[in-house]
Amino acid sequence: MLELRDYQRRSLDALADAWRAGEDGSLVVLPTGAGKSLVIAALAAETLARAPDARVAVVTHSRELIAQNHAELTRLWPEAPAGVYSAGLGRRDADAQVLVCGVQSVWDKLDAVGPRDLVVVDEAHLIPRSSETRYGRLLAGLRALRPEMRVAGFTATPYRLDSGRLDEGPGRLFTRIVYEANVGDLIHRGWLSPLVCKATLTALDVADVPKRGGDYVPALLEAAVNRDGITQAAVAELVAYGRERRAWLAFCAGVAHADAVRDAVRAQGFTCETVSGDTPKRERTRIVAAFRAGKTRCLTSVGVLATGFNVPEVDLIALLRPTQSTGLYVQQVGRALRRAPGKADALVLDYAGLVRMHGPVDIVTARTAAAVRGREDEVRAKPCPDCGVLIPLNASTCERCWVEPEPGDPPHDPEAEDALPILSDQLPPDRRPTWHPVPDWRFEFAPPGAGPRGLDLVLACDGGSVRVRLHPEESGYLRQKAVGWWRGLGGGPDAPMTAAELVERRDELVRPSAVRVRAAGLSEQVECRMPDGRVFSDVRRPG
Repeated sequence: MLELRDYQRRSLDALADAWRAGEDGSLVVLPTGAGKSLVIAALAAETLARAPDARVAVVTHSRELIAQNHAELTRLWPEAPAGVYSAGLGRRDADAQVLVCGVQSVWDKLDAVGPRDLVVVDEAHLIPRSSETRYGRLLAGLRALRPEMRVAGFTATPYRLDSGRLDEGPGRLFTRIVYEANVGDLIHRGWLSPLVCKATLTALDVADVPKRGGDYVPALLEAAVNRDGITQAAVAELVAYGRERRAWLAFCAGVAHADAVRDAVRAQGFTCETVSGDTPKRERTRIVAAFRAGKTRCLTSVGVLATGFNVPEVDLIALLRPTQSTGLYVQQVGRALRRAPGKADALVLDYAGLVRMHGPVDIVTARTAAAVRGREDEVRAKPCPDCGVLIPLNASTCERCWVEPEPGDPPHDPEAEDALPILSDQLPPDRRPTWHPVPDWRFEFAPPGAGPRGLDLVLACDGGSVRVRLHPEESGYLRQKAVGWWRGLGGGPDAPMTAAELVERRDELVRPSAVRVRAAGLSEQVECRMPDGRVFSDVRRPG
């Protein structure tokens, strides 16, 4: 038998327990990189070991995944009596005892596929809501051929890309989640790569983009974020963070946006290619192979690399595609979870505010995803004001830098862990954050004894000023923060090394047209809107 890790064994034991109890249509949730292919192979092998005449079907949705699943199955289980049924791959091994197939090819070929004792649905989150789909008709037809047939679904995200849970609602094909492995647990145990999520100074403003079907209207979303000033600022941050990292993956809002990001990365001196649904399959294979081999530093993607993309070396994810979908967010971040030689961790740059909206990926579950739906403007994560890493909203310390709460900060209430915070539209009208025009601004040297040597950026507004402390002479995160503000305000790549030099070169900067301050847990988010329409932001301690 195949050798399984303990959590992989528990997932199969949970399936067996459900089947013994008379349940069917069970879901197993395993994060990207947790060895789903191995578990599916073991399930098929153990099924045949118990019943040598049993017939198994592994169903998924795309040619690439069919080929990948068959290759993984036969690699892990070389003697598997496995075949492929896929029009796209030109194979119709209908008599294979373990048949890896595409739903588009077999949903109306029940006579060819024949009765099956077990059907495994891979990437189950891609099943549409209605049971009157190819998946629904396939399962109903196979069950008519063999009423005792068992069904198991596997996915990293047990909710559709619009966050609707797979085991809820009319027309559901699965009854319940029988096992869900936690990303955080697998990271701490060394099975998955650690993730570091950072807020970016460049923020994508989609407040005015309408929604349809639970997410932003695609064409209007791309029009809102595909602006040269925003792209240049975002790529400058991406390059600054990514110079020492091997493989960058940027998720974009459309083909034109992906091309613009690609061109900006190339202009910075790094190799970059774009992959989208329009990319011919042979060309896509060539591009991904070069990326996997380290010949290409960055890929920009539109909708085709969030599922089934397996390059363990990915160590930087740029979230440049705002989405209301928790499932899409988790799938995108999941591309960086696999471990690889020499890979210490993976950095997630959150331009789109997805970590704040949906929560750090290690605490997102089917339950929290359902809770977020319909309350998309609420914040579930906050940046640590000392290192910039995004941490859960109710966290009182940052594991990256062990920052303790400031004196007087309210204590963490463990009973409030499941509660979503009140923010923005749910605040009383007199407390909602609004944009304030900035008619004037200035720089002031921080007084002696006020901590690391710094400079205050003061944005004059009606009724008061907004003050941001910068430390261009420090190192690490404080230096990066100062450089980010310099570039966010229109400065070039050659950022000042001292506070005095910054003041001398202030004419190179552009004054923001408006500013607003949002609550972010125990911190505050300062957002600046520039005259060209782009928005960038940073975190500060209140007061």
